Amino acid sequence: QVQLVESGGGLVQPGGSLRLSCAASGSIFSINAMGWYRQAPGKQRELVAVITSGGRTNYADSVKGRFTISRDNAKNTVYLQMNSLKPEDTAVYYCNAAIAVQFPAGIRTSNEWGQGTQVTVSS
Repeated sequence: QVQLVESGGGLVQPGGSLRLSCAASGSIFSINAMGWYRQAPGKQRELVAVITSGGRTNYADSVKGRFTISRDNAKNTVYLQMNSLKPEDTAVYYCNAAIAVQFPAGIRTSNEWGQGTQVTVSS
């Protein structure tokens, strides 16, 4: 069984910065892509940024140039550095990872989610 635990959310003024972290734990064989999604009230969950195991990244147009995703493979952790935050960035941010777990019968990959962390951008 694996678990994703997020941290780093909070209240920040417009133009400010926050850094989110998400650590995976459990019987992990390997982790493929890791990413961050967000869901604002009344809206669908949307992709914010994703990073492959090799370090390739992709961002939503709305955060390009302001957010940076990175990962530490040794720590099974993904980060999201958020700069120049705007009120429209307010949402619950969720960590996501494609995690492979080794069982006696073989390896199984599952799509795991964290519990979410609230980010509020307001003056």
